[in-house]
Amino acid sequence: MDNFCCFSSQLSGGRSSYGSGKGRSHQGHTKYGFTLVKGKANHPMEDYHVAKFVQYHGRELGLFAIYDGHLGDKVPAYLQKNLFHNILKEEEFWTDPGRSISKAYERTDQAILSHSPDLGRGGSTAVTAILMNGRNLWVANVGDSRAVLSKRGQAIQLSVDHEPNTERSSIETKGGFVSNMPGDVARVNGQLAVSRAFGDKNLKSHLRSDPDITSADVDGDTDLLIIASDGVWKVMANQEAVDIAKKIKDPQKAAKQIVVEALNRESKDDISCIVVRFTG
Repeated sequence: MDNFCCFSSQLSGGRSSYGSGKGRSHQGHTKYGFTLVKGKANHPMEDYHVAKFVQYHGRELGLFAIYDGHLGDKVPAYLQKNLFHNILKEEEFWTDPGRSISKAYERTDQAILSHSPDLGRGGSTAVTAILMNGRNLWVANVGDSRAVLSKRGQAIQLSVDHEPNTERSSIETKGGFVSNMPGDVARVNGQLAVSRAFGDKNLKSHLRSDPDITSADVDGDTDLLIIASDGVWKVMANQEAVDIAKKIKDPQKAAKQIVVEALNRESKDDISCIVVRFTG
């Protein structure tokens, strides 16, 4: 992969994002927009994102991700810089994207854990989407950031919410426990409200970091893709988000409207949303 060093500079990010942005594929058929808003919590913004099209080995890739950090922003910042880089340098990426994504998620988590204490005790969810040549979509996630596809206006969830109650047996098998104390949210060992995450060194023996992976074909019936942190999904159903986005042709304005609606519904978390529009 001779050109990977040059290519990797296209992937680096390194800081959390405020406000909005937009872009399009080199052919111009696919457009994207994003909006990120800091929540009401008394800590710095912990959501990071990636949204871009890159040329790699003569093919076009759309790279989209939301990384929702907790207990600090170092792990999501690390993911923003490194996760796609690690996926694309897997030798089998073009022939077996799913296996490559899974291996890269695992290796990235090991790197984060080996960098502790540099990366602190924090962690992050991740939802990543790779659009290959505008036709094939590969989505992976750990945690509760979510990807939702719209086909003919119907919402299809492509990611899996990894919640402590739904993965209680796995947590307990590893010697952990799920508790709703303090508060009313189920948490691993009473601390973390997701059952899979990058990082979280102190809880890692009871957590998983392997992703759920889904692929989908983008055809004439595929309208758009919404990727967002749980600051959206805590207050909005999949179909509600799709209904907002499909009415607005400009994906940046669509992402902003979803965020505005989440704020109107009093979401207090950091709120991040990317909308990718395939048609129109």
